[in-house]
Amino acid sequence: MDTKKLITGVVTVFVLFVIITQPKRAAEMVGIGFQGISDAASGIGEFMTELVR
Repeated sequence: MDTKKLITGVVTVFVLFVIITQPKRAAEMVGIGFQGISDAASGIGEFMTELVR
């Protein structure tokens, strides 16, 4: 079996398990992930602004 497919399958099963057994915690984890992406985008925007000045 292809290693990439195996890892993808294991991660998918784990994510579904967490969503089913702990939906509140899963929602918190997604929120944290989106907050991290937002912070990173904001940091890049600030960097570009300062770079142009």
